Amino acid sequence: MTTSALARFQERLRVAELDAALIAAPETLPATNLRYLSGFTGSSAYLLVTPERAWLLTDGRYVEQARVESPAFEVVPQGRQVAETIAALCQEARIAKLGFEADKVPHAMYKAWRDQIPAIWRPLRRMVEDLRLVKTPEEIAAIREAAAIADDALAEVLPQAVGQSERELALALEWGMRRRGAEALAFPSIVVAGERGAWPHAQPSDRRIQPGELLILDFGAQVRGYKSDETVTVATGPVSEELRRLVDIVAEAQARGIEAARPGATAGSVDAAARSVIERAGYGAAFGHGTGHGVGLDIHEAPYAGPNPQLDVVLAPGMTLTVEPGIYLPGLGGCRLEDTLVITETGAERLTRWPKTFQVL
Repeated sequence: MTTSALARFQERLRVAELDAALIAAPETLPATNLRYLSGFTGSSAYLLVTPERAWLLTDGRYVEQARVESPAFEVVPQGRQVAETIAALCQEARIAKLGFEADKVPHAMYKAWRDQIPAIWRPLRRMVEDLRLVKTPEEIAAIREAAAIADDALAEVLPQAVGQSERELALALEWGMRRRGAEALAFPSIVVAGERGAWPHAQPSDRRIQPGELLILDFGAQVRGYKSDETVTVATGPVSEELRRLVDIVAEAQARGIEAARPGATAGSVDAAARSVIERAGYGAAFGHGTGHGVGLDIHEAPYAGPNPQLDVVLAPGMTLTVEPGIYLPGLGGCRLEDTLVITETGAERLTRWPKTFQVL
C-alpha cells in the first residue's frame, strides 16, 4: 500500500517539476500524510522525497522502528537540528525546488526552514490528499474490517442499554471493539439519549438512558490505521408519534442520499438528495451539517458532501463517503443515521452494516 502511494507521489512530483517535497510531522503537526506515504506510525518524523529517492528522518526513539515500517525509505537520524540535516540532504541531492505543505506548517516553522534550507519553496496544494481520495483494495479491506468490529460490538452492548448511563454504554462499546481487535477508537464515541440527542456532537454523560426515548450512538473502530464511522438511532421503548416520524424521515433521507452516491455524480448531489427529503418534511432548519465526508486514515477527509460548491468533487470508484443526515429538535431530541460507503463501478456499497430502519430495543 505505502510503496504504491510513494511511487504515485513521486510521479506527481515529476509532473509538477519539483525536485523534492518535505512532509513534516513532528509531534506538533498532523502525521496522516506521512503515514500514508511511508507506513511509519511513530509520533515524530520528516519525509524528504524526490522523484527517485526517499528519506525518512526521525529521532533515536524511532530509528529501528522506521527501518521496519518504512522499507522503501532511507532512514536517517535527524540530529539535534533537523533543518541542518535536511539542508545537507538537499545539497547532496542538488534539490533546488522544494515542495511543502503550506496549509499545515506554521509560519514560524516555515520561516526557520527558509532561513536554514537553501531552496525555492513551493506549496504542494494538497497533493497527498488528492492521492488519498481513491482508496486501494487494501485500504477498503481495513475499513470494512473496522466496520465489522464496530457492528459486532454494538450488537453485544445495545440490548443492555436501558438503565445504563451514556458514559457506561460508551465504555462498554469501546471495550467490545477493543476485544474484537480494534487498535483504537476511530474517534471518541458519541452516546446520547432523550433531549440530549438534539446536540449533534454531545459527549457521553452520567445521564441514565430511560425507556421510551431515542438513543443515538455515533462510533467507529480503527484497524491498521483506517477508521470506520457509523451512527445508529434506536428507540428504547415506545416513543411519541413525532419521534417516530423523525426516524422515518431521516431514514428516507439517508436512503435517497445512498441512491445518489454513484460514480460520475457529485458529492454535492448526495447532500442535495438527502437534504431535500428533510426540507420537504418541514425540518430543513433542523439539519445544520453536511450530509457526509470521506473516511480513511482520518475520520473526516475528502470528499465532502455538503452544500458548499467549493468543496464539491465528482465521485469515482474507490472513494469513501458517509451519508449521515439528521434532525435535531432542542428540548425534544434528535435522530441521525449514518453509513460509510465505498463508491463502486455501478453505485455504492455499504461498509457499515447495521440496519437503519426504525428499531425498538
